[in-house]
Amino acid sequence: MKPVTVSIDVPQTPEQVHGFLDVMAHHERFTDHYLSNWRYSGPARGIGSCATVTAALGGTKTDVTIKVIEAEAPRRIVEHNVSAAGRRLAHGTYAIEPLRTGGTHISFTYTWVHAPLADRLLAPLVRNTMRHANRTVMRRLASELARHVSAAES
Repeated sequence: MKPVTVSIDVPQTPEQVHGFLDVMAHHERFTDHYLSNWRYSGPARGIGSCATVTAALGGTKTDVTIKVIEAEAPRRIVEHNVSAAGRRLAHGTYAIEPLRTGGTHISFTYTWVHAPLADRLLAPLVRNTMRHANRTVMRRLASELARHVSAAES
C-alpha cells in the first residue's frame, strides 16, 4: 500500500517541535480523537519509548503498539507500529524541517510494511481514512505545541 503523508507549518523551532514530539505521553494530547486507553512502557522519551493504545478508525477498534525506533534530534522520529494481532506492521515518521522564514515544517508519513488482506482490498478507503485522521492530528499538534511552548516560556 502507498504511504500517506500529511504536514503542517508551525511557528516553533525544530528543537521545540522535536523536544515535544520526543515525549511519548505528549502524543496522547493530539491523537486522543481516535487513539485512547494509552498505556506506556520503556523510557518516557527517545528510542525505546512505547505506548499501547486502542485505535478507533473506520468503524473498527484495534490495539496498536507504538515504539520509537529512531530519534535524530531535531530532524526526525520514527515509530514502529504493530496492530491487528501482528497482521498490520507500519512505520510512522515525523520529519522536522526548518522553514526559511522561521518556524518548522512537520510532516508525518504512515507507511504500511505489511497490511491485512482487508486493508489491501480497501486500500483507497483505508488510506483516505488515515489521511483524514492524521490531518486532524497535525492541526491538533500545532495547537498543543503552541500551548506547550507558551507554558514552558512562562
